Amino acid sequence: MNSMELLEKEITTIIKEIPYIGTLFETYGIRPQNDSVRLGQYLDTLTDEFYEDIGIDRSQLISNLVGFVALADQQPVFKVNSVTIIGGHDKSGKPEDKTITLHVGSITSIVGPTGSGKSRLLGDIEWLAQGDTPTGRSILINDAIPDTNLRFSLEHKLVAQLSQNMNFVMDASVGEFIAMHAESRMIKNVEQIVGEIIRQANLLAGEQFTNDTALTALSGGQSRALMIADTALLSTSPVVLIDEIENAGIDRKRALQLLVKNEKIILIATHDPILALMAEQRMVIKNGGIHKLITTTPQEKANLVALEELDAKMLALRNRLRSGEIIDNA
Repeated sequence: MNSMELLEKEITTIIKEIPYIGTLFETYGIRPQNDSVRLGQYLDTLTDEFYEDIGIDRSQLISNLVGFVALADQQPVFKVNSVTIIGGHDKSGKPEDKTITLHVGSITSIVGPTGSGKSRLLGDIEWLAQGDTPTGRSILINDAIPDTNLRFSLEHKLVAQLSQNMNFVMDASVGEFIAMHAESRMIKNVEQIVGEIIRQANLLAGEQFTNDTALTALSGGQSRALMIADTALLSTSPVVLIDEIENAGIDRKRALQLLVKNEKIILIATHDPILALMAEQRMVIKNGGIHKLITTTPQEKANLVALEELDAKMLALRNRLRSGEIIDNA
């Protein structure tokens, strides 16, 4: 949209098409009594004193507004369809001798003892290593060496990491927090996306919360559920690392389905056999290197069904204990 097109639009139409521009109008003190007036007409009524107060003249104000609209309409710079890990070496210098390609919609679990090198692997992916990290690994994006600008970009983070411990300190409600994130992503239907994220989060968490619930009042499970839903529906990062989701008190299977549905490449660092077997493959990390890459077998998938049945029984027992029942039956 050029300056002439913007100036000819009614202010109410501009706000309807780009809801978050209202905040910018407020910043500049644009508060028309009649918002059906065309933007150009309204700006013509403003005095020299007004422009002196905001520190820019009329032409610069128009330029800033046009630039903001252009940024809102900007398409994503890149689309990640695959991430390829070209093996380096472990802590002893032993070659990994592996090339692993991860595609959107895939789930890969990462298993190994504490300190084995799981975080280093994710660090290599996040920083698009090109043989210049301690492991000597290289990362390809869409089967090609990534552009240097992409590698060092602050705007396009490759990995969204959901850590084990999440504590909010922000003095805001859940709805306000999600709305701020949506506005920062230039999302037009802010109210709709806020409602959908809260709905999805409540499907994941055992305990419900609302738009008006304070962030600091959320439990650990609710916080994790909120951030998983937010990551699935708002984050532009194509790779999602979930660290020990088994301790979050949420519906793990539904969480993974939500992320896969929204075309994320999912990596799960876990000690939980159910989560490990939900993945199509698992990387076994040992001594700082990728020791094995194991494709989940049909027999393991069959065993997963039995494990999920046991898990459901354990969940039912936990719920009975929480509600004060006596566990006296066989």
